[in-house]
Amino acid sequence: MLRSSRAALYCAAMVLSALVFTDAVQAAGLKYFTFDPPPGMSLTDGKPKNALQLKRGKVKLDPKYMRQVVAYKTSEKPGTIVVVTGQKFLYLVLGNGKALRYGIGTAKEGFEWSGTHKITRMREWPDWTPPPEMRKRRPELPAHMEGGISNPLGARALYLGSTLYRIHGTNEPWTIGQDVSSGCIRMVNDDVEDLYERVKIGAKVIVL
Repeated sequence: MLRSSRAALYCAAMVLSALVFTDAVQAAGLKYFTFDPPPGMSLTDGKPKNALQLKRGKVKLDPKYMRQVVAYKTSEKPGTIVVVTGQKFLYLVLGNGKALRYGIGTAKEGFEWSGTHKITRMREWPDWTPPPEMRKRRPELPAHMEGGISNPLGARALYLGSTLYRIHGTNEPWTIGQDVSSGCIRMVNDDVEDLYERVKIGAKVIVL
């Protein structure tokens, strides 16, 4: 149920092309809608050629967490990623006072961290090997999972330094905007695919 007049206006103004449910979402009594792109963004069938383009299709996400260009003052160079966990936003610095902003899911209480690293590896549809500490907490997890649509790492993964942390996709887009992970930064698959195309190995990543 939408709980504010603002949310109701969003609902009325946007095309609800699909209601997507999962067992977990249904059990929680939740649902999320499919929204049009934010103002000023255009759609493309191919690889986005600039920061104002989105891959064609609609994102199942609250509009405030949808990818968009925003004003962003920083001394960091273009191509730098700044993750502001308290805001639930990841910023890709574009320069000239602008950044491309993405909504993210962040670490649960007790798993928070901050620091500066570089992207050391990039993988499409990555495999997942839960670390021993995670399997000790959750013994039901597999020892290894091949990449694919059901893999928790989603469509892309950017590995941060020598840490176990990654910026990666998710097959649970309704978790964006929440504290849900064991330290990794989650993005919807459309967004992590977009970020993957815009950054390179060696890019600086600052987590605040």
